[in-house]
Amino acid sequence: MKTAALIPARFASTRLPEKLVQDLHGKSVIQRTYQSTVDTGLFDEVWVVTDHELIQSQIESIGGRVFRSQKDHHSGSDRIAEALALVDADVIINVQGDEPFQDKQSLEDLTASFEDESVKVASLYCLIREEEAQNPNAVKVVLDAGSNALYFSRSPIPYNREKLTDLEYKKHIGVYGYRREILEVFPFWEKGKLEQVEMLEQLRLLEKGIAIRMVPTEHRAIAIDTKADLENARNYFISRGL
Repeated sequence: MKTAALIPARFASTRLPEKLVQDLHGKSVIQRTYQSTVDTGLFDEVWVVTDHELIQSQIESIGGRVFRSQKDHHSGSDRIAEALALVDADVIINVQGDEPFQDKQSLEDLTASFEDESVKVASLYCLIREEEAQNPNAVKVVLDAGSNALYFSRSPIPYNREKLTDLEYKKHIGVYGYRREILEVFPFWEKGKLEQVEMLEQLRLLEKGIAIRMVPTEHRAIAIDTKADLENARNYFISRGL
């Protein structure tokens, strides 16, 4: 089974303009993400898929592979699907471009889930406290008995009607794995009502009846969306002696 990591890298961003090209101790955020993904040693190929020449030049300057996306896309998964013609892999892992410190164990566990031939799509989750579950920016997921996603929501699910103290909330980590044939057709499916309401791309899969196998992780990714996030990433870099 050949695997590839594809990193969608859209130049425009709202809360922190041009966040992927911001400096993170001598390299840009997207360069750090690319390098940490390569350094896991898990993938036969690693690509950055971007709509901008500056990101392209930064990745090429460190010897990386780049696909120049020419289209507007609803989601990162839509964007990386455009690059599939150049990618020789059976399983594609969609790595978030704004997470510069990739965790090998999480990506290894996600990739290993495809050893089960019934798995077509997989993703990650971690346990969170009820306070974080109230935050609409933290996407929650509920699972069936087979660890497949029943639903994703920005609302706190499940609803704790009986005020149980031992209720576990699961936060979705937006790293996806796809079998190639699913990613090839995903961009051609129209956004369903649930995806439009919640603004969550994974609901397009559930609305089409595609099961998403959820894989647990204890890793807390550092995602960069704001200036504060960038400073936290810089401090983390220093503290780890990276």
